Amino acid sequence: MRFVTPKSVEQQNIQAMHRIREELVAQRTAKANQIRGLVGEYGIIAPVGIHQLRRALPCWLEEAGNGLTYPFRLLLSDLAEDLRYLDDRVQKLTDQITESVQRDPVAKRLMTLRGVGPLIASALAGALGDGKAFKKGRDFAASLGLTPRQHSTGGKDRLLGISKRGDSYLRKLLVHGARAVIQHSGCKDDGLSCWLKGLIARKHKNVAAVVLANKTARIAWALVYRNVGYDEALAAA
Repeated sequence: MRFVTPKSVEQQNIQAMHRIREELVAQRTAKANQIRGLVGEYGIIAPVGIHQLRRALPCWLEEAGNGLTYPFRLLLSDLAEDLRYLDDRVQKLTDQITESVQRDPVAKRLMTLRGVGPLIASALAGALGDGKAFKKGRDFAASLGLTPRQHSTGGKDRLLGISKRGDSYLRKLLVHGARAVIQHSGCKDDGLSCWLKGLIARKHKNVAAVVLANKTARIAWALVYRNVGYDEALAAA
C-alpha cells in the first residue's frame, strides 16, 4: 500500500491551473465540434483542425452566397465569440503556467529533458514534489499508467499493454512529448536518437512513444529525488 504524501500549497496551485486548463480545452473542442455539426446542416464542410476553423468562421459570416440564413449568422457569430473567449482563457492559463515554471528551479531543471516543455515540466513538478513519495522511478511511471499490465499464472509472467489507470493527464502529455522527440530524431545522431531509431526499427512508433514516455518519467523522478542535472549519456543507456 502506497500512502499519498500531502501536497504543498504550490503543488495544489499548479495542479489547479492544469485541471482548469484541461477542462477549458475540452470545452473548446466541444464548441468547435458543435460549430462543425451546425454548419454541416447547411452543406458547408468545415476544414480539419481548429486553426483552420478559426480562419474559416469570418469567411462564412461574410460570404453572402453560402446559403446561411440571417438568424443562423447571428447564432454563428455568437459561437465564434464563445470560441475566441475559450481561446483567450486557455492562453491566459498557459501563460500563467509558463511564468510559474520560470520561478520554479525544479521545473526549469526538468525542462532540460528531451520532449519536456513548460506544460509537462510544470505538471511533473506538481506531481512529484520532492520525489520522496516514490521509492524508485518505476513506481512513479507505474502511477502514471506507463508500465505494462501483468497477468501472471503458474509461474509464468505475461506482460500486456499499458492500462488506463493512473494520471491520464500527465501520461497524455508525456506521450505527446515523446512523439515530438521521435518525429525529430531521424536527422540526429546523438545517443538517445540512435537508441530511438533502433527501437522504432523493432517496434511500432506508438509503442516507442510509450517506452520513451516511461523513460522520461523515470529520469524526471531521478532528477527531482537526487537533485541532480540531466545527463544525456545516461538517458541513452
